[in-house]
Amino acid sequence: MIPTTRSIIQFTGEGTLALNTEACPRPGPGQVLIETHRSLISTGTEMTVFKRRFAAGTHWDNWVKYPFSTGYLNAGVVVAVGEGVQGWKEGDRIASREGHASHVLAYVDSKGQVDGPSLARPIPHGLSDDAACWMGLGKIVQVGVRAAEHALGDVVVVIGLGLLGQLAVQYARLSGASRVIGIDTAPKRLEMASAHGATDVIQGTAAEALERVRAIAAMHGVDGADVVYDITGHPAVLAQALPLARRFGKVVLLGDAGDPSRQTLTTDVITRGVRIIAAHDCNPSQSPTPLSRWSSVQIHDAFLGWLARGDMRVTDLITDRFKPEQAAQAYALLDARRDQAMGVIFEWN
Repeated sequence: MIPTTRSIIQFTGEGTLALNTEACPRPGPGQVLIETHRSLISTGTEMTVFKRRFAAGTHWDNWVKYPFSTGYLNAGVVVAVGEGVQGWKEGDRIASREGHASHVLAYVDSKGQVDGPSLARPIPHGLSDDAACWMGLGKIVQVGVRAAEHALGDVVVVIGLGLLGQLAVQYARLSGASRVIGIDTAPKRLEMASAHGATDVIQGTAAEALERVRAIAAMHGVDGADVVYDITGHPAVLAQALPLARRFGKVVLLGDAGDPSRQTLTTDVITRGVRIIAAHDCNPSQSPTPLSRWSSVQIHDAFLGWLARGDMRVTDLITDRFKPEQAAQAYALLDARRDQAMGVIFEWN
């Protein structure tokens, strides 16, 4: 049954938000209407938007217009099916890339498009809504991991152990890394990384971790890490990350800096042949093509499958839960205690 109205969390200006009521949309061709059960705050993206932590003229500046409907990590059930949709019915459990709202529209049929709206995916049997709403984050990190082209036995460094960093640690473990070194300034994040596959954790900045990373790498016969992930979103970290990589190693940028003009290179790029690889959610095509083995659909499904089999874990990364009416408290918590709050969930039902 389609309700007449829905509730939706919207940023109304810098540092301000509201839980608004508006007409509930109806599904069009290729779409379903989802009743939201859980939505997860994407801490880095949403706090960058909420506090306007970006420079004028950046893609962030062009994207964020008020009122801004926030969020992209959603899990719930289908309550209405649009024209021409096959394979879906009311009551089906579904994960989508839609936002913080009581009801959301999502595409389930690409209509043959290579690019276009992100397709919602079925939640595997036995997987909780709490876990399924992490689907979008799982895809974002997996794009970077695939771009890194890991080899068995790699020494891997993950700088920034927020939501994406915690998933990167687990992906590195799944990829057969011999060492996974987590770097962060927050003790709680280091504890979580250790519990999820990090072999070594270093409290401090990437610059402060340089000698220890090189010492660990030397035990494996290299002068630095094979792969270094910068997942901080802080422009100063790239210059600290580059020296951590071995000669001809890789630095993967997964953190989307609000002011990329402040990111700088070091001599490691030229003299040591360190490669910089950028990865973003939008890189894969939505549907498979002969040249694109791993589409967004396949990446989403792979992540949900790993969660369902217990090969990856996310529910123990959830630290706080709020009702939608408490949205202001949720974002205030993330602004004040970023080092303590990790997975922050809105419970809609």
